[in-house]
Amino acid sequence: MARCMKEIATQLYLISPLDVSGGFPQRLERALIAGEGLVTAFQFRVKDLDQHDAARLAEPLQEICATHDVAFIVNDDVALAKRLKADGVHLGQDDGDPKEVREELGHEAQIGVTCHASKHLAMEAGEAGADYIAFGAFFPSTTKDKGDAERPTLEMIEFWVELFEIPLVAVGGITSANCAPLVAAGADFLAVSGGVWNGDEVAAIEAFRAVING
Repeated sequence: MARCMKEIATQLYLISPLDVSGGFPQRLERALIAGEGLVTAFQFRVKDLDQHDAARLAEPLQEICATHDVAFIVNDDVALAKRLKADGVHLGQDDGDPKEVREELGHEAQIGVTCHASKHLAMEAGEAGADYIAFGAFFPSTTKDKGDAERPTLEMIEFWVELFEIPLVAVGGITSANCAPLVAAGADFLAVSGGVWNGDEVAAIEAFRAVING
């Protein structure tokens, strides 16, 4: 993931629902077709599965992403990312040091770090070699909300994109109805889960495109 040129504007970083069984691969395919040129990454995020079961669910999704030239990122699990030869891994604050993860996954891996509402954590992640940082949750979210935790502000986005080259991902409860201020503030990527998967994924992608294109 690289910082977009401003004429390309903000791009989408899709996060999977927790249940990716059944017909989800077909839904992902439809979303990526609708999101050509807009969706740049997909994060595989499942919980409470052993690595074998997680890998079995991930493999068809990884193939779909490869077909559409979309980065396949594993959430939290460095060992699974290594097993799958994924494009990268997204780390929470307790999921490992980016420098050590880089040594394990190699220089081509995309490593992102959750930084909540902290410029300090974001700068530390950048110094440790993160390829992108994530601020959030901007809105109430079932996937990224931290209850009463401090929320990041639009000013934090503006601060970061003005001073740093490392791309910024805005995350947490983002929908096509509330994303316009994040786009205007300069977020490089919008991480979206329920805002796409809770309804018709094609219509949702098209709605995001309309907002981002202004």
